[in-house]
Amino acid sequence: MKRALFLTLTFVLLLPRAPLAVSEDVVKAAFIREGNLWILLNGQEKQVTESAGLLSKPQWSKDGKWLAYQVAVPAKYQEDKTQSEVWVYNIDSNEKKKVFYNGYSPKWAPDKNHLAFGNGILNISDLNQFYNIATGVSDYTWIPDGTGFLLSSSGTLRPDGWSSASLFTKHVNHHYKDIVLFGGVEPFFTLPREIGTTVKNKLIAVYTEQLTYSPSGKWISFIVSPTASWSMDSNMLCVINSDGKKFEVLDEVILQVGKPKWAPSTDTIAFIAGGGRIVFGFKDKDLKTREMPVSGTFTPANYADLDFSWITNKLLVVSRIKEQEWSNDFSKHPLPMLYSVDIAKNRQLKITNPPKGYGDYSPQFIQSTKKLVWLRGSSLIDSKRDLWKANVDGTEATKWLQNVEDIVFYQ
Repeated sequence: MKRALFLTLTFVLLLPRAPLAVSEDVVKAAFIREGNLWILLNGQEKQVTESAGLLSKPQWSKDGKWLAYQVAVPAKYQEDKTQSEVWVYNIDSNEKKKVFYNGYSPKWAPDKNHLAFGNGILNISDLNQFYNIATGVSDYTWIPDGTGFLLSSSGTLRPDGWSSASLFTKHVNHHYKDIVLFGGVEPFFTLPREIGTTVKNKLIAVYTEQLTYSPSGKWISFIVSPTASWSMDSNMLCVINSDGKKFEVLDEVILQVGKPKWAPSTDTIAFIAGGGRIVFGFKDKDLKTREMPVSGTFTPANYADLDFSWITNKLLVVSRIKEQEWSNDFSKHPLPMLYSVDIAKNRQLKITNPPKGYGDYSPQFIQSTKKLVWLRGSSLIDSKRDLWKANVDGTEATKWLQNVEDIVFYQ
C-alpha cells in the first residue's frame, strides 16, 4: 500500500506533559481475569462473576453506577449449545440482575440507566422490564441525545446476488409506550451495492457495524463488511454526515486490529488502514487520521501498527511492531512497543522498552488521572497480561495489575 504521507521518527528529549491529575484511588475499572468479571474500585480488586464465561468487554453506564456484561451459559432450548445472557451489576449495592436470558450487544443509553440489547429484535430494558423496539436490526447505536437509534439492516442474498445494507433512524418516547414494532422508522441511507477506495478493491456492502458518532454529532463512522469469511481480509471504513447526504469511503481496514476512534473533542478520526488478516503477515497496517477534510498517514516504512489511543486531539500513542511475515510459532512473532505520535508537530518517539520476550499492547489513556496504561504480555494471544501505567511520555512506568485479559475504565 502506498502511503500518502510519511513522518520520520524523530527522537526528542521532551514531550508535552499532562496537567496534574487526581489520585488513582478514584479510578473505576472493570476487567476480565480468567474469563470472569472483576472491578477495580478505591484501589481494591473485587471479583464479580465466577462462571468463567464472560463473552465480551463489560460496559459502564453513563453515571458509572452499573456495568452491563454478557455471560455464556448452556442453551435453554438446544442441547449441547450455549447462549448469551445479558446481566447488569450495581457497584454500590453489589446487586446482579439478569436482563434477558438470550441477548447480545448491550449498549447503555447516553442519558439514563436504560439498556438496549438485541436477541433477533432490538429491545430496551429499564432494568425492571423490557420493551420491543425494532425488527430486522443487524447493528445499532443510540442517537447522542438518547431519543432513539440509528439502525443498520444487513443485505440479503437474492437471485441476482447480495443486496446492500441500509441505515434507518427510529425515535422512541420517554416511556417506550405505543412503539410500532414493524415500521415506524425513517430511511437514512442505503449503501451502494459495492464500495471501495479503488476499482480493484471493491467489496459487496452486506453489513455495517461499529456505528459511532463524532464528538460534535455531525459525522458517523462505521465499518462496512462483505460476507463473514471475506470480512476477515477486507472491510471498508466509511463516514456519513448526520443528515445522511454526504457519504465517503475512507480506507480499507480489518477487524483484528485497533478499532477506529474519534479524537476526544474534535471531528478527527484515527484508524489503522490495510487489508489482509494478520496471519498473512505483520505488514501493511498503517495508522492514519482524517480530519474533515484533511488526512495523513503516520506509520514509517517497514513498520506496522496494531492498536492506538488518543491522548489529546493532536497526540496519540500507538502499539507498533517491525514488519514481518507470519509464523505459526508465536515465540517468533514481533513484539510491539509503544510510540507517541504528535500529529501537530510532526514528531514521533518510542516511549516504552519492554523486556525480552514481552510486548506492549492495547494502550489507553485515563482522563481522570492523566495516565497512560497498557497491557504487557508475551504474544498476541496471551490472555494473562499485566496492566502497566506511566506518564504520557512513558516515564515512571510501573506494573499496576496482574493477569488481565482486557480492561475498561469509567471515563
